[in-house]
Amino acid sequence: MTRSRTLLSMRTPRMVSITAVLTTLLLLAAGCGGGASPSAWASAVCQALSPWRTEISTLTDRARQQMSAETTPSAAQENLARLFEGARDASETARQGVERAGVPDVQDGESVARGFLTSLEGVRAAYDNAHRGIVALDTTQAEAFYTGVEQVVSTLDSEYDKTALDTSSLQSEELREAFDQVPECR
Repeated sequence: MTRSRTLLSMRTPRMVSITAVLTTLLLLAAGCGGGASPSAWASAVCQALSPWRTEISTLTDRARQQMSAETTPSAAQENLARLFEGARDASETARQGVERAGVPDVQDGESVARGFLTSLEGVRAAYDNAHRGIVALDTTQAEAFYTGVEQVVSTLDSEYDKTALDTSSLQSEELREAFDQVPECR
């Protein structure tokens, strides 16, 4: 079962890395006019993402604890399925919160809001695919099961990469200041 512990310890930082990506998006994003003030939008987005980051971290810690014990492929499958399902659901809740935040009243605000939503939709889909992949694995042969887990996690990794938002052209000073100043983002 050492393999299951190694697998999870290699991947759990990656699962949490999406938090870092979205935090970077928060700091670099820019938007279009006609919506919420930059501070109101930043506050609403941070309120939506804060519980999500906490939940992803908690789920990752729980999975790490569960997987550190010697387990059967069936137990590992159940633990990983629960982790991916919880992360999927938390990602959808965060997406809904960001959607409720609307559009920031800054240049290209519609594009910024859509970028956040698309990124969270991608994260949600990645976790859903990982959940379905883990559940579909046969647990009767340990070696084949853990090879399957590696493939599922590799696919999850690849799907994370596809959810990244190119923030190089998103440079709103108003949003940057808002994210630095509103208490919900600290």
